[in-house]
Amino acid sequence: MHTTWFITGTSTGLGREWAEAALERGDRVAATARDTTTLEPLASKYGDAVLPIALDVTDRTAVFDAVAHAAGHFGGLDVVVNNAGYGHLGMVEEITEAELRAQLETNFFGTVWVTQAVLPLMRAQRSGRILQVTSEGGVRAYPGFGAYHASKWAVEGISESLAQEVAAFGIHVTNVEPGPYATGFATAAHASAPNADYDEVREATAPDFQIGDPHATRSAMLRIADAERPPLHVFLGRPLADVEQIYAERLRTWREWEPVALEAFGA
Repeated sequence: MHTTWFITGTSTGLGREWAEAALERGDRVAATARDTTTLEPLASKYGDAVLPIALDVTDRTAVFDAVAHAAGHFGGLDVVVNNAGYGHLGMVEEITEAELRAQLETNFFGTVWVTQAVLPLMRAQRSGRILQVTSEGGVRAYPGFGAYHASKWAVEGISESLAQEVAAFGIHVTNVEPGPYATGFATAAHASAPNADYDEVREATAPDFQIGDPHATRSAMLRIADAERPPLHVFLGRPLADVEQIYAERLRTWREWEPVALEAFGA
């Protein structure tokens, strides 16, 4: 039995790596991208095992049509990877309404539309894996990435609710949280017009990222998808140590202020 995947954002980067990993081991992949010409090498190499689909995930109707097309073509879907997205850079004060809405439309709403489209199919077959690609930025935050973090934290939150709602149907949900990888994320990111008042803050808080090799994520993603009990959260890369410190500080602060919290509860 071959596993059938539906992966968004497969033109480049991590999505492309995961599509190739699945195809190389004999699985079948419905691969989506805004421009399907980027998928021609996959179609040429893997033939009928890959179904290229042109898709803008912000178009809810198109998303439902794409999922129906893929499921009809392959006879079902086993693993859905919500990977399509981009980064927007800018201090919170700098972000325009249009920029913030566009970030959420792709990263958050696009993920929700795909998820809603596949759920009836997975409920009917009483099985399925939904892998939500949120990033390290879904559980922590850096200055200058507020719009991006807002979109990814939203995906984390809705997916935690989703996991509890669909467990009885045999559907597993995983928030996949990659650290920084050499995917061209920074060069492809959108950016707000800078406010000079933040120049010193920008310089002082610029993160010194350790950049991972996207190719190295292939086997990890396959293991997550194949796991009998896939995790609700899993990092890819090396962000755990930093995140542990952040969450330890949150717990310390909550405990320090617990008397105030209890006082606020009342009698």
